[in-house]
Amino acid sequence: MDNILIAVNAVVPFLCYILFGYFVRVAGVVDEPFMRRMNQMVFRVFFPIMMFYNLYHHASQITPDKKLILVSVISVLLTILAAFLIVPRIVKENAKRGVIIQAIYRSNFVLFALPLSTNIFGDSGAAIASAMIAIIIPIYNIFAIMILEYFRGDDIRVLPLLKRVLSNPMIFGALVGLVFIVLGIPLPACIEKPIAQFSDLTTPLALFILGSTLHFSSLLDHAKYVIPTLAVKLFVLPACMLLVTLALQFDPVSRFVYLTMFATPVAAASYPMAANMGGDGALAGELVVASTAVSVGTLFLWIFILKSCGWI
Repeated sequence: MDNILIAVNAVVPFLCYILFGYFVRVAGVVDEPFMRRMNQMVFRVFFPIMMFYNLYHHASQITPDKKLILVSVISVLLTILAAFLIVPRIVKENAKRGVIIQAIYRSNFVLFALPLSTNIFGDSGAAIASAMIAIIIPIYNIFAIMILEYFRGDDIRVLPLLKRVLSNPMIFGALVGLVFIVLGIPLPACIEKPIAQFSDLTTPLALFILGSTLHFSSLLDHAKYVIPTLAVKLFVLPACMLLVTLALQFDPVSRFVYLTMFATPVAAASYPMAANMGGDGALAGELVVASTAVSVGTLFLWIFILKSCGWI
């Protein structure tokens, strides 16, 4: 029962944000064109703030085991490479290719790892999860931008692609964060507090907007993409990564944090990024919603397996 509650408490708030947005639109309080403009604003304004603050806030906590860092980075990069090589052979539309690749490797790690790790391991879990967030999230975002830009068109040139990547709002936020970290620039408390609040607001607002533009009829139309993508995302990939942790003899905390990089739902940020960068925004949003709902069961399943086998 405790395992079920952990999974439910982690997932239900996200579903509430989505459903609230959906019913606000259905009630006629806002219209869809307005919410799409709001989506552009979140992508261009709020996500850079969140990227900046995540780096700035977690920079001092990068102290987990070097093996965990190395294996995590290599695993994410290999997952991206495998998806990049396989998905285009199966999916023919460029707008869908980038979205599906992003959904396979990019998890809502930042918002699930902390509560799950803290609930199970306390402060030690929170510390390692926070440190890994600072390392993995920039990798997620940089490659998501590169992949979406790559599949925006068939005529790909390196320099224009690099220019578009560097001018992306999220990359800009990350670069500013790195400047503050490298130069040791402290933020006054009166400035850091509103930045932190804007950062905290980003994901609920993005999910609210996602819900307000969601059409369940198109979810059925995209079932042939959604079902296999989520099967890989929530079952196949976590199972493979669990075997990696057993083979490398990770300690229980590192094993669990590592697994949350791959077993948690599709990142909420993937929807506004896809919608604003030429990807199939509808499919991206459906993958976020469906993976979030299904993860109530799959997260419980993985936690149950880990606890039953004495692996955490």
